[in-house]
Amino acid sequence: MKIEEIKVMRGPNYWSVRRPKLIQMKLNLEEMEERPTNTIPGFKDRLDALMPSLYEHRCSEGHAGGFYERVTEGTWMGHVIEHIALELQTLAGMDTGFGRTRGTGVKGEYYVCFSYIEEDAGVYAAKAAVRIAMAVTDGKPYNLEEDIMRLREIREDTRLGPSTGCIVDEAAKRGIPYIRLNKHSLVQLGYGVHQKRIRATIASTTGNIAVDIACDKEETKNLLEAAEIPVPSGTVIRTEEGLKDAIEKYGYPLVIKPIDGNHGKGNTTNITTWQQALTAFQAAKEYGRSVIIEKYITGFDFRILVINYKFICAALRTPAAVTGDGIHTIQYLIDQTNKDPRRGYGHEKVLTQITIDGFTQKMLDEKNYTLETIPAKGELVLLKPTANLSTGGTSTDVTEEVHPANIFMCERIAKIIGLDICGIDIMATDLRTPVSENGGAILEVNAAPGFRMHIEPSEGLPRNVAEPVVDMLFPKNSAGRIPIIAVTGTNGKTTTTRLTAHIAKIAGKKVGYTTSDGVYIQNQLMMKGDCTGPISSQFVLKDPTVDFAVLECARGGILKNGLAFQNCDVAIVTNVAADHMGLNGINTLEQMAKVKAVVPETVFSHGYAVLNADDDLVYEMKNNLNCNIALFSMDEHNERIQQHSKKGGLSAVFENNFITILKGTWKIRVMNVKDIPLTFEGKALHNIANCLPAVLASYLYRDINIDDIRSALASFMPSSTQTPGRLNFFHFKNITFLADFAHNPHGLKLLCDFVSKLDYPKKVGVISGTGDRRDEDIRELGEISAKYFDEIIIRCDKNLRGRNADEIINLLKEGIHISNPQVPTMVIANENEALEYIYAHQQPGALYTIMCDVVAGALDKIKELKEREATS
Repeated sequence: MKIEEIKVMRGPNYWSVRRPKLIQMKLNLEEMEERPTNTIPGFKDRLDALMPSLYEHRCSEGHAGGFYERVTEGTWMGHVIEHIALELQTLAGMDTGFGRTRGTGVKGEYYVCFSYIEEDAGVYAAKAAVRIAMAVTDGKPYNLEEDIMRLREIREDTRLGPSTGCIVDEAAKRGIPYIRLNKHSLVQLGYGVHQKRIRATIASTTGNIAVDIACDKEETKNLLEAAEIPVPSGTVIRTEEGLKDAIEKYGYPLVIKPIDGNHGKGNTTNITTWQQALTAFQAAKEYGRSVIIEKYITGFDFRILVINYKFICAALRTPAAVTGDGIHTIQYLIDQTNKDPRRGYGHEKVLTQITIDGFTQKMLDEKNYTLETIPAKGELVLLKPTANLSTGGTSTDVTEEVHPANIFMCERIAKIIGLDICGIDIMATDLRTPVSENGGAILEVNAAPGFRMHIEPSEGLPRNVAEPVVDMLFPKNSAGRIPIIAVTGTNGKTTTTRLTAHIAKIAGKKVGYTTSDGVYIQNQLMMKGDCTGPISSQFVLKDPTVDFAVLECARGGILKNGLAFQNCDVAIVTNVAADHMGLNGINTLEQMAKVKAVVPETVFSHGYAVLNADDDLVYEMKNNLNCNIALFSMDEHNERIQQHSKKGGLSAVFENNFITILKGTWKIRVMNVKDIPLTFEGKALHNIANCLPAVLASYLYRDINIDDIRSALASFMPSSTQTPGRLNFFHFKNITFLADFAHNPHGLKLLCDFVSKLDYPKKVGVISGTGDRRDEDIRELGEISAKYFDEIIIRCDKNLRGRNADEIINLLKEGIHISNPQVPTMVIANENEALEYIYAHQQPGALYTIMCDVVAGALDKIKELKEREATS
């Protein structure tokens, strides 16, 4: 078996709109295509012995053991690998269960698709599943635990921490979209101008000065002390001499910690001897030159959480420890404690397993203990100096026990420091009485406090501490969204996108839009090239200046990674025609329609899918949509339009030379097409068709009115700057160039239909074929060209995409010969050379229509020739 490729779907995709996170592995079974599972002796028994939990997989049978029934009956290895990959992740603490395995159209080749929780773990599971299947097939031993442990490590390295994760989950629950901005904990909540950011539990609303103060323990202590908040007496030291002086002044017991440390790093507590103090001093110095030495406050370690300057909850924290039984060693007691099913690796469970590290060894050394020491019955042996859950500590919720005076004090502390998300560490005998009266003290004020102890306490009531964070960032139930219009289809996408964006801009929107020639933010080109995939869409959604997005979504991006957004407000589907057939497992028009349908399937239930009623495949998409439907047609008498109108539906039609909106049976005539520059006085029927969905989609927004739409239609000028590669005319003294991106039979037919209405004595076509298209598609380009052009020049694209030039040229010639073998034809393979030839051999009055390969390159060359003519 051979893995051909692995793709990661991060958004709604061909396989599933509701389960956007999928691994798609193209797997060549090779000789295993002829060996279904029921022909491999002992396969099922060996797989069951290695992964008995696969019994729970129901598969298509719908009950436990269903998958093994399929294995017994005989199923192909791709299907088995799908289930192994899912179970591997589940065994590693990432419970997930969606999968699909389908043929690519090539014998023995399959797409194995399955869901993932963490992307890198999903990719690892795909590769490991193939290794496991091969080992089971061959009857070889396999170390499954090694894979499971590696998956856990990957999960901990790549997942959002529990604090960031719970905020993201709370936001997602409210319908607030999010984008992870790096591999760590920086996350954007919301889109465009409405976005907020979080890094762990620091928000974009959190003041930089406040964070700086909280990170400087001495500065924090001084501010609190000046405000009559109880803090431990102490000072800052830098030398051993300073250490001696501090000990003489404050006496034992003491605490020594770095001035700007966090998460307990470098902290040593309950210091009672000079040697302990010296060791602690050196440990703290590893984190900075300055060290704080304070009087050790006896009592219990409490954490108070204040969000948006309001008390939220409180927890009692206990360091990792074991209790002696007078019989067993410390190591044995640690091992038994780690068997608690609530303890896991990293953050996978409520509690973290206790590990032996330098801190543990140091604490044991101070008591003259080793791991083989047997502590007395009932003796508490502390294993860590701080009560962090990440090192095996435990937490107990004590929110209900906090005295009102302590609540007031903590809210006041948050205001004094200026932290809107604030963790306050208190050492006191309890919180039931005021800290100012029970001898307790404030030890630290923390920016980016951990939430895990509150959302998953070892004991007591879990607290949804993410809720007040999201309330603070998005008040009044704001979803943090901007309007999104998504545009897909085979032809007309880019022009429709540009026109829609222009209408929104005229209406006062700050528009970001993506097209096949670039990404634009408020009409400024930010990225060049084909920008119709999820990375480009995300670029727009991440931009903090954008309040309206129009996103062109092409087949390639959907099949490669899925969409960049989970939902949109309006989706436009222009048409479905033969293009890119035979690529990425898409072999029929029906399959292509399924790809395009991913976009309207993401529309909110209150939103609209704007569908082409003249295209059967597009119109049929409405049957699988859970949103409102609006239709457009070039024929007002289209029966589908008439039925839709009778039901009170919205539509746009071309009637009596007008772009007209139908509200039920009422007509709103928007504009005569002869007054719309994009239609070239009504000759460019395909651009009339492009206007219809753009006008209708814009009309759906209450703050875009008819006057805005009319003004936009009148001011949208077809040109190499406004619509590059779409009906771009260049008028020379004796000839005219028409450059267009038509690159498939459907698009070329529309272009040629327009050209046939133009009054030129001679029409020359400069055509090419794209190498990764089917033979019949390339041949058809030749057929269409021969019907419309008086002469033909064949050129080749820069990127031949898997074919050689002669093969493409011959297929075009075959098509030309089928339609009109008499049409004069010549071959000039290089596009620039072809343009130079035309310029040097001008036929007066002729129109030269060029199918552009790289739009920008072709336009630049034509402009160069224009400048040459002007200076000659």
